[in-house]
Amino acid sequence: MSTATVYEELGLRQVINARGNVTVLGGSILSPAVRAAMDDANVRFADMAELLERSGRLIADVLGTQAALVTSGCFAALVQGAAAIMTGQDPERIARLPDTAGMRNEFLLQKAMRYRYDRAVTVPGGRLVEVGTEQGTMPEALEVAIGPQTAGILYFAREEGANGTLRIPDVVRVARKRGVAVLVDAAAEVYPLERMTWLAGQSGADLVCFGAKYFGSTQSTGILCGRRDLVEAAAMNGFIGYETYENRSIGRGYKVDRQEIAATVAALREWFAADHASWLAVCAQRIDTIARALADLPHVTAESTWPRGGPWMQLQLSFAPGSGLTAVEVERKLREGTPSVWVRVDGDVINVVVHTLLEGEDRVVADRLRAVLSRAP
Repeated sequence: MSTATVYEELGLRQVINARGNVTVLGGSILSPAVRAAMDDANVRFADMAELLERSGRLIADVLGTQAALVTSGCFAALVQGAAAIMTGQDPERIARLPDTAGMRNEFLLQKAMRYRYDRAVTVPGGRLVEVGTEQGTMPEALEVAIGPQTAGILYFAREEGANGTLRIPDVVRVARKRGVAVLVDAAAEVYPLERMTWLAGQSGADLVCFGAKYFGSTQSTGILCGRRDLVEAAAMNGFIGYETYENRSIGRGYKVDRQEIAATVAALREWFAADHASWLAVCAQRIDTIARALADLPHVTAESTWPRGGPWMQLQLSFAPGSGLTAVEVERKLREGTPSVWVRVDGDVINVVVHTLLEGEDRVVADRLRAVLSRAP
């Protein structure tokens, strides 16, 4: 039975993904090579501890870091990373989480960097402590905030370079001086490749987390990489630690299967071997197709953008005052129509992300947008 038939049997409408690698739409589409790797892993069982260790070695070599671990997504990587920082490889501490009494359990985060997923470090019992103001943070303020309960510093890589925020090397310098770890959420920081490898192996951060769906693995996978001792501690805090050491580790629920591990290895290799220039040229052509379809609408402004902190080319649509159009209403009409087209809403603008479109879907998106936007009063 084909996937389309399964969806039809379940009564699902066709969805065109112009929003990107988002969880609510299933993350990514697997390439033939990734699917083949999953099929290969599916035909026999494996020692999961050995599989995680060997795959971690290969991933670490690709990224230029000491060690790596496949996790069940970037959020899980943050949870296990925070747990590792608080417990180290102490079995008794690992078994006690989320009870962190007697442990250093505070994670500092620049106030201007607060974001939706920062609560990940609280899952294993950590406590978030804001530093600085919404306008920014000074190095001195970060250093003063480090106290006897500080376990580490959480850093949201997507916001590096935002006004007033400290960059990773600045944070690392302070952390090294005061003897605390730096945990970096680099979920979508997978392009340019130099950015990914710098974060993983050259930035000085102790642990770095990536979402593997952003480079073509399954939505349910991620990578935790960095210092060998902390990656090993994270594995002990994970599902394999629970089974192997019988230590009741908090990461028991963050399971990955052998097929997903194989997919992540294959996808990472493919990502580093890909012709990204050609891929970006396809994205640029898709944007041009959509923009040209809207060019004669005087109340619509279309601009190709590359958002800060991400590799994904997109078309940003804004609407003239008095046009009667709002981003929220346009998004709703596109999503509720047939086919259902999902786009991003960012404040007063619509962002059309094109790298997750299938062949020919750029023309469908162009037609649907034109139909919705032409009806402005």
